[in-house]
Amino acid sequence: MTTLCGGWRPAVATAFLAVLLTSCGASGSGGSTDRSPAAAAPSPAADRTRVPGVGDRWWKRIPADSRQLVVVRGAGVDSADSTVELWTRDGRTWSRERGWSGHNGRKGWTTAHRENDKRSPVGVFTLSDAGGVLPDPDGDPRAGLPYTRSASFAAPRYWKRPYWHDFDLVVAIDYNRVRGTSPADPTRPQGQGKGGSIWLHMDHGSGTSACVSLPKAGMEHLLRTLDPAKHPRVVMGDRAHLAADRGR
Repeated sequence: MTTLCGGWRPAVATAFLAVLLTSCGASGSGGSTDRSPAAAAPSPAADRTRVPGVGDRWWKRIPADSRQLVVVRGAGVDSADSTVELWTRDGRTWSRERGWSGHNGRKGWTTAHRENDKRSPVGVFTLSDAGGVLPDPDGDPRAGLPYTRSASFAAPRYWKRPYWHDFDLVVAIDYNRVRGTSPADPTRPQGQGKGGSIWLHMDHGSGTSACVSLPKAGMEHLLRTLDPAKHPRVVMGDRAHLAADRGR
C-alpha cells in the first residue's frame, strides 16, 4: 500500500483527518496581539507565588516542579474568545512573559468534554509533544518539546481557505492521548467518546471544535520557549471556572 509523507498510509491519514474534523479546532495564522486590551495582563496580585485568577481547585493540580504555565482564560463559559498567556517561575515568583488573543471551542467550555461537543475541556494538562507542517521554530532537535514534522498535519483543502494553515504548528494538550507520541497519534486511552486531538494551534479568527488557537507568532514563541525540563503545563478554562476554589 502506498504511504504518504511521514509514513502515513492513506487509510490512517483519512482517519486522522476525520478526527481533526470532529475533535480538533480549525484556525489560520496571525500576528501577536500582545499589546491589545484583550491580551493585557491581569491586575497585579499581592501574592506573586501563584498566577492570579487561578483558584485553588486548579492550582493544587499544578506540580511544585512546574516552572512554565500556559494559561488560557476564556471570556465566558459559552464564549469562543480567550486569551493565551505564558507564565514562568523564577524561584517562588511567577511572572507573565507574553500574551495573545486566541480562541477556544466555538460553544465554549466544559468540565466533561465529549466527542464533537464543540467545547474545550477545562483543566490542567501536561504539554509533552509538538509537530506540524512547518519546521520546528526552535531549530534544535535536542531542545524544546519533541517535534514531529509531517505533511500529514496539513488541513484538508476542502476546508475554507482561512483554515488551511491551522496545523502548520501545533502543541498537543495531553488530554486523552498517549504522551511521548506525535500529536497526530489518534490513540485515546479513555475511549473515543471522551474526545481527543486537543491541541494548541494556529488561529484563523474564530472558534474551534475543541482546541485552543493563537497567532502564528504566539505558536512560534511557545515552541522556542517551552522546555520539558521545566515541566510545562497548560491550565485552561473560562474565567469563572479557573477562579473556582472548589469543585463544582
